[in-house]
Amino acid sequence: MNELKSTSDVLLRPAKNGDMAAITRIYTDAVAHGTASFELEPPDEAEMVRRYEALVGNGYPYLVADVLGAIAGFAYAGPYRARPAYKWTVENSIYMAPEFHRRGIGLRLLKELIVESERRGFRQMIAVIGDSAQTPSIGVHTAAGFAPVGVFRAIGYKHGKWLDTPLMQLTLGKGDTAPP
Repeated sequence: MNELKSTSDVLLRPAKNGDMAAITRIYTDAVAHGTASFELEPPDEAEMVRRYEALVGNGYPYLVADVLGAIAGFAYAGPYRARPAYKWTVENSIYMAPEFHRRGIGLRLLKELIVESERRGFRQMIAVIGDSAQTPSIGVHTAAGFAPVGVFRAIGYKHGKWLDTPLMQLTLGKGDTAPP
């Protein structure tokens, strides 16, 4: 593991195809061992590349945290819903390699994702958090300015238990004060 000595060792940058192997490893761990994703089987690298290219090709931001050449985590914004009226609302996702949890990198990634989403003209960001027990994720979103807007109770079943889905929201840019 590349040893993080200071925050200056962390480079936030747009993801690229060459990052997909590391991104796939991080996501595979999250799917297999966590509840941040409600997928039950981890997608392979080819599928992760397809998802990445679809998001970036449609103008959504996709970032990585690079720590001395190692991908510590990734974050992206994607469509919240497919219907045209939701065009200006994005849903965020953040995943960290286990060895980089609780070091402040996730919050930095989220803040940069917010900046990039605002720059692209999006007006609302939704966090759909897998599991009410994801207190670190809820804390990171709260620290970035998100507010809780509700909880879907027991809507996912993973690792032998029913899981809630907390929802949080952040207004971006001009929000609803002007048309897009």
